[in-house]
Amino acid sequence: MRGKIVLEEHWESPDFPATGSHDFTDTDYFAKVQQRLQEYEKRIEDMDKNGIQTSILSLTQPGIEGVTDPQKAIELARQMNDHVSQYFIAKHPDRFQAFAALPLQDPKAAAKELKRAVQDLGFVGALINGYSNIGDENRAQYLDEPQVWPFWEEVEKLGVPVYLHPRIPLPHQQRIYQGYEGLLGSAWGFGVETATHALRLMLSGLFDRYPNLTIILGHLGEGLPFTLPRVEHRLRHQRPETHGNHQKPVTEYLRQNFYLTTSGVFRTQALIDTILEVGSDRILFSVDYPYESMEEISSWFDQCPISETDRQKIGRKNAAQLFNSK
Repeated sequence: MRGKIVLEEHWESPDFPATGSHDFTDTDYFAKVQQRLQEYEKRIEDMDKNGIQTSILSLTQPGIEGVTDPQKAIELARQMNDHVSQYFIAKHPDRFQAFAALPLQDPKAAAKELKRAVQDLGFVGALINGYSNIGDENRAQYLDEPQVWPFWEEVEKLGVPVYLHPRIPLPHQQRIYQGYEGLLGSAWGFGVETATHALRLMLSGLFDRYPNLTIILGHLGEGLPFTLPRVEHRLRHQRPETHGNHQKPVTEYLRQNFYLTTSGVFRTQALIDTILEVGSDRILFSVDYPYESMEEISSWFDQCPISETDRQKIGRKNAAQLFNSK
């Protein structure tokens, strides 16, 4: 399939300070990933080989969210957004778009930076790497908390989607991974952390207050298409005060306020189940480059036994409509 659009595709500036840990990742593999994060020529070659027209770029995790000083986060977010605009988009405007990096440590500043990125730089939304550290790496602010809601108000006004991307669970939550550190990141911990974060958004009443918000989840919804029906069923038997202030069943929010991408997942059975749960209109093709291979996931998707109508929707049309792309 030609003309595909991908939207969980990461970059990094050599000026970005080192945050987070990848001690659990193979050294040779990660060295190659870091090299590809900072260049675009090989990226475009891979796009051409695999029928990908447009990549929507985002600062790799933990991103701005891992910066513990709010003022530094504000300055760095602006610097990184200017960098991707100047060094990627301006050089290849027909191939690259971008999600804004945001300083959620200060939600009002994050709203201001998102508005600048969308209106002045032409960005198509934002990507947020889970919780934001404030003060130190053990303190987290999640996106459903009351102080963040003014940010969501601005997101709805701007009419752009927010990609909720994973990051490693907080240090004090990592006891269960001791001895099995390979599970901390994309193998398992990422999905558990992000699915729980998405559940918090659903249960908080956020989408009742701002019904036009659109959230994007990668990795076929971090398992939620398969687990959320069970959550909904069991919440019927819980005391109302134990699961937030939501007005609708959680599966309704998944189908109405979320898009799910194929990033990092090339499993036909899982894709078909996701189509059955949310419909092909709510699924978007993505790779998760450079952590995943464009060739591996594209060759799977291009031959996946789904209808050509669904392939065109997932591969391009849904994203083109969501981002008002040609």
